Amino acid sequence: MVDALDEAAVTAYVDGIANETGRIDIVFNAVGTRPSNYGNGKNVLDLPAEEFIVGVNTMLKSQYITARAAARHMVKQKAGAIVLLTGAPAGAHIDGVTAIGSACGAVEALTRNLALDLSPHGVRAVCVRSSAMTDSRTIEETVEMIVARTNAPREQIVARLASLTMLKTTASVYDTARAVAFVASDKARMMTSNVINSTGGAVED
Repeated sequence: MVDALDEAAVTAYVDGIANETGRIDIVFNAVGTRPSNYGNGKNVLDLPAEEFIVGVNTMLKSQYITARAAARHMVKQKAGAIVLLTGAPAGAHIDGVTAIGSACGAVEALTRNLALDLSPHGVRAVCVRSSAMTDSRTIEETVEMIVARTNAPREQIVARLASLTMLKTTASVYDTARAVAFVASDKARMMTSNVINSTGGAVED
């Protein structure tokens, strides 16, 4: 297992794949951090700076390290797709997510800047923005935190997450994976600098 925040280790890992296969076609990074580490659910008035910055120092940093390591190979081969991942908090649709929402917004800005630098070399950068995936570790832990804090039934919390979407249903990891697979494929070859909204209407563009 490679530490996603270790630039040298990530670069060596990506270089190793390129040397073994001859190219890097797609890179996708879904690394995050535990909700308790970035004060998920806290009002901004109660959110210490140390917790606020966690998402930037983990999620944003790891996306940058991975994207750059792969881009160096993709630019040489004049092709490739860098797919980044964020969540609905980037659209500020619910309170208590200042830290992760800010980190997600920064990743979306990173996507656009990567595309600006790399697209002339045939390398696409696209971001998928998902809503709360209730079968993911992050959302499972978030729900448990809310249950512990409010004593509300788990089913009520999940129903609340579903109600935030226009489709009135929660996303699954599989839903997000399919969106990622699409934007990484040749079917989306004209997409770059995009943030693909896969939130079920939780956030409007």
